[in-house]
Amino acid sequence: MYRLHYAPDNASLVIRLVLDGAGIPYQTALVDRARRQQDGPAYRALNPTGLIPTLETPVGPISETGAILLWLSDMHQLGPSPQSPDRGVFLRWLFFLSNSAHADLRQIFYPHQYCPVDAHPGHRVMMAARMLDHFALLDSAAQQRPTLFAAGKPLGAYAVTLTRWSALYPANAPRWFDLANFPTLFALAEAQEARVETPVIARAEGLGPHPFTRPEPPNPPEGSVL
Repeated sequence: MYRLHYAPDNASLVIRLVLDGAGIPYQTALVDRARRQQDGPAYRALNPTGLIPTLETPVGPISETGAILLWLSDMHQLGPSPQSPDRGVFLRWLFFLSNSAHADLRQIFYPHQYCPVDAHPGHRVMMAARMLDHFALLDSAAQQRPTLFAAGKPLGAYAVTLTRWSALYPANAPRWFDLANFPTLFALAEAQEARVETPVIARAEGLGPHPFTRPEPPNPPEGSVL
């Protein structure tokens, strides 16, 4: 059985949505960010970067959200096979989500890692504009490839989770994202909320009754978001 090292409303949420969506059994192991467990020797032995998530598998631990999703997709037929004509499109958007959209969103969340304090406001404005362009591309891709971007599948789960975070974080910064401006992604968020696993995960991580269409700050029963 897999073991997912997670923290509430972290990137592990994407993996959880996919695992539960496919009915794949797994256990969870809380990484308590309030106690900086991600920096402790036990977690660093699994994931030297200290980032969340890490998925323990029979072949060893796997980290990096995109890598975990690709591995699960191949192991459990959750995406196009290497021989499928849709494989290249699937890989393009998976890597776009992980390497471009997710990476750029982190710059809005953690500007101190990328620029001096006096540059933070301008940096956020610039990165928010980039993210809006990214979401426009994702909205179009999801419209053209609804099967690849289905709720509960790797691309769909990743995309709606990024929309959730964009609406909420950082809590003390000006809001710049409105999901209503991206109708295909909004419909995808509705579809994700309608799935049977979503309210179960939402309760487990304290995400509220509408975690994607009307996101609210989480109130997790255990652990810490930051």
